[in-house]
Amino acid sequence: MRFVSTRGSGRGDHAAVSFAWALFEGLAPDGGLFVPESVPRWSESDLARLPSMSLAEGGTCALTPYVGDELTPVQLQSIVADALSFQIPLVEVEPDVFALELFHGPTLAFKDVGARVMARLMAALFQGETPLTILVATSGDTGGAVAHAFHNVPHTRVAVLYPRGRVSPTQEAQLTMFNGEASNVRAYAVDGSFDDCQKLAKTAFADPELSKRANLTSANSINIGRLLPQMIYYVRAVSQLARPVVFSTPSGNFGNLTAGLMVKRAGLAIERFVAATNVNDVVPAYLETGRFEPRQSIHTLANAMDVGNPSNFDRLMWLYGADHAAIRHDIAGSRHGDPEVSTTIREVYERTGYLLDPHSAIAYLGLKALGPGRREDTARVFLATAHPAKFAEVVEPIIGREIPKPAPLVEALSRRGRIVPIDGTFEALGAVIDRQLSARTTND
Repeated sequence: MRFVSTRGSGRGDHAAVSFAWALFEGLAPDGGLFVPESVPRWSESDLARLPSMSLAEGGTCALTPYVGDELTPVQLQSIVADALSFQIPLVEVEPDVFALELFHGPTLAFKDVGARVMARLMAALFQGETPLTILVATSGDTGGAVAHAFHNVPHTRVAVLYPRGRVSPTQEAQLTMFNGEASNVRAYAVDGSFDDCQKLAKTAFADPELSKRANLTSANSINIGRLLPQMIYYVRAVSQLARPVVFSTPSGNFGNLTAGLMVKRAGLAIERFVAATNVNDVVPAYLETGRFEPRQSIHTLANAMDVGNPSNFDRLMWLYGADHAAIRHDIAGSRHGDPEVSTTIREVYERTGYLLDPHSAIAYLGLKALGPGRREDTARVFLATAHPAKFAEVVEPIIGREIPKPAPLVEALSRRGRIVPIDGTFEALGAVIDRQLSARTTND
């Protein structure tokens, strides 16, 4: 499999590249996002075997068309099994409504899946001499997952940018837990929004001097190596249900949804998706009007989805050839404000005993907004993307009780590191990256 840019420049030596090249470069030379030249359909034999596949087997089958010519099947399955050493259960919340729980990894968020697989792919494929600098912007969960996934991974240094004052205290503890040690990971609190952090990262990648000096690459979902592993949990859900599925995906940067759409394109039994958002609803608005109009993000209870200019919209356009009608056929949009989110968390908990975090509540609301599937036997699945204890300061007042803290959160809070604020300028970012490059770490 070769990879090309969403901008389709088709010029020069980088018109089509290997997976490893796309993985380590992060962005295409023309500034676009790497995408595979095609999305191969699964064979009939693999589809027939799907219900009996383990998590690692299903993940290997999903990734093989894209990386199978650069890693052996044994290597790839070992990577997936090692990265996903936790469960991804499907829990029935109410009749024919299931939560796909993606928060059983080490940072209790769905980003653990993509980040851990990506880190191991990088370790397996790295052949250079200069250590990589992984630069990542986060609205909350991505940074913690990337920090944990790459902590002490050889040949890597990690710089995480997050918007100061716009992540939960628990998220900040997970982001900064390695700041107080001789680690290859550092987190920086940027004066600005997530969109400002993302713009800063993109500026760094586009700067040839800094990019070369630091050997920069990305671990955001703009990197194809982060996005492709997210196919795995859609495969897992379909394998367990053995009937058509409607998925509701809480959406911010839209990498998660794009991965699901690729699984549908590959031939698995997925009927439709809901792109469920908070009030940062530029994609639901596009679905309604056909106009994509990015704007500054608005801070909400579901802060990991506070994105006003989702990067992966370019991949969505690529996947459908910018055919608005085709996109609307496969994707419905829904938007939900903070009052509705709070009411839903309380109502679902009181009625079913199931506790939602704000992001998962939006996904649940997306299913309710869509209604039943097109077929009577359709199963409805919403992605539960974060453990509610990560948002205790939001959820506990709503339900009126304390949420027990899982062990990974207790560890993060006990290891909370020093907050390192920086201005939201390219000069400030370059200075901290240079300091990090000059520091000795435990994985040197």
